[in-house]
Amino acid sequence: MARESAAGAVLSSDGARLAPSTIVTARQAVWMYRELPDEIDVPFAMPVLYEDERIVVVDKPHFLATMPRGARVVQSALVRLRRELGEPLLSPAHRLDRLTAGVLLFTRDPAVRGAYQQLFATGRARKEYAALAPLRAGLELPVVVESRIEKTPGIMRAYEVDGPVNARSHVELEAEVPGGRGGTVGRYRLRPETGKTHQLRLHMSGLGVPILGDPLYPEPREFVDGDFSDPLRLLARTLAFADPVDGTEREYVSGRELAVVNAAAPCISEPDVAS
Repeated sequence: MARESAAGAVLSSDGARLAPSTIVTARQAVWMYRELPDEIDVPFAMPVLYEDERIVVVDKPHFLATMPRGARVVQSALVRLRRELGEPLLSPAHRLDRLTAGVLLFTRDPAVRGAYQQLFATGRARKEYAALAPLRAGLELPVVVESRIEKTPGIMRAYEVDGPVNARSHVELEAEVPGGRGGTVGRYRLRPETGKTHQLRLHMSGLGVPILGDPLYPEPREFVDGDFSDPLRLLARTLAFADPVDGTEREYVSGRELAVVNAAAPCISEPDVAS
């Protein structure tokens, strides 16, 4: 840390720069600016679906994190949108997994940010997802899946345990669509009542129909960062809610479509940025 402190990159909790000779006490908080590694560019557009003086709604692509985290800072929806719009106060009202595409809402006005965040925290936002997954003989649909999901910080996979239910998902089969090698797969409509991490992925895997392209469920598989050929076929297709500020009923729909193609080509139909 000596090199960083000499460069003025180590600060105390009150913002004072700490020199290499500064003595710190046990449990004293210090902050260090670290050099960011080169990031792999996510080469997909993020169209704006709607904007007004309070909110911006975008169509997030697969592989783009919602918030900066770890090695992914610039390649996040938040940083990308702040730079594109020149608005440093933008903040997401909710999150989508990095591997999930679809409708994502940001707030512009800090005064109403909490009101929009509470839409998701209290389950008043109505979310609908589309997913492509195998067909399973004997699986009775529609079905409501209930379980208790927990996740350990630092561990990528979430897991189900015994205990009070904290995750509930509605699953139905919309259609059978052409799959690879002349077969068929299912296009499923998913409606989560709750928002636990990896909830839909875990519930679909538990039904014996894991979502295509999932690198974690039912079992982890090798995932090469920067390989965009086999994304998770999960799309946050629709977001609807009564606006917490003016009561207007709002609904936003993704312009993306999920598709099954060979593993060497993109399997997501990108929306027309000009539309």
